[in-house]
Amino acid sequence: MTVQDLRDVLRERAEGPSPANPGRHEQIRARIRATRLRRRAAGGVAASVTLTAAVALGVSLLPGAPPERPQSATVVTGVQPELPERFTAPDGTGYRRVATTSIKATGSQKATVTVPLSGRPLDVGAVCEGPDNSSPRVSTGAPSWPPVSFTKCSKRLEILPVTVPEGAKEVTITFDATSHGTACVMKDRDSPCEPVKTERGVWSLGVYEWTPPAQPVEPEQVRDFPDRLEGWELEDSRTGVWPQDTTARFEVEGTGRKLALDQICTGDLARRLSITYQVEGSAQSGNCGEWTSGPFPMAMIELPAVPKGERLVIEARMTVSGATTNRPIRWSVGVFSK
Repeated sequence: MTVQDLRDVLRERAEGPSPANPGRHEQIRARIRATRLRRRAAGGVAASVTLTAAVALGVSLLPGAPPERPQSATVVTGVQPELPERFTAPDGTGYRRVATTSIKATGSQKATVTVPLSGRPLDVGAVCEGPDNSSPRVSTGAPSWPPVSFTKCSKRLEILPVTVPEGAKEVTITFDATSHGTACVMKDRDSPCEPVKTERGVWSLGVYEWTPPAQPVEPEQVRDFPDRLEGWELEDSRTGVWPQDTTARFEVEGTGRKLALDQICTGDLARRLSITYQVEGSAQSGNCGEWTSGPFPMAMIELPAVPKGERLVIEARMTVSGATTNRPIRWSVGVFSK
């Protein structure tokens, strides 16, 4: 029996009915009172000794972990965020954590974990306590497009898909927070470009497997594109559902106006869908956005103006990162002119 099997058995037993015991509540109250008295008696002395020792040694104490000397003068305060052992996605899909690791504010900028493959799809998750601007990248040794990386440091769980090598019985997943190149920002047009200071927080990282729903979960309808948007006018649109519908085709008659493309999606995995547009031999890609409330999340891909009388063919092809079994995505593509 594995550790995870043991946890599952204990959880099932814990959810069962308690044995009959009329005096159970009073026994619990008595136990709590006795525990509180013992803690009050010992707490003052123990806390004083522990705090004094910690200050003398220059260490930070984290719950459940032995004290360590900091690896450098930079120390991140606060408790490291925790990853849930299990959770349910909005579409009802259940997730189970199968491995954990971390990248801390100091020390190694990479973390690697190897997990056996059960045949269920895998995702990776992260929570972070900052400040941080590292955005760790995720790799499995299998080709992945677009590349997978966490967007920002947040205490809110972020879940991303991973691509598993074909035919593998296990997969090694690497999280890499190494900074590449240099970046700078300007306060205004006349100011010098100041280098961005690299900051790294505490990243709690996990690998999750999920069980596909027994039946496809129907995504909600996509909202209609605005007829007019910041000077742009809607010319045409197409809608479909992944994985049944993977392409869309437009034929546009030129009017001398500029053209632009935009896309929105619905479904729990909506943001994992990307669309590649083929226009006169060149290709451009855009990720799908969600529009549930507020202003339209405009992310247009602009095209050159088409001379009056000429025709332009636009072909769109949809791809998705990771598995989507029984978790379809509804997409909509719009063509605008200005």
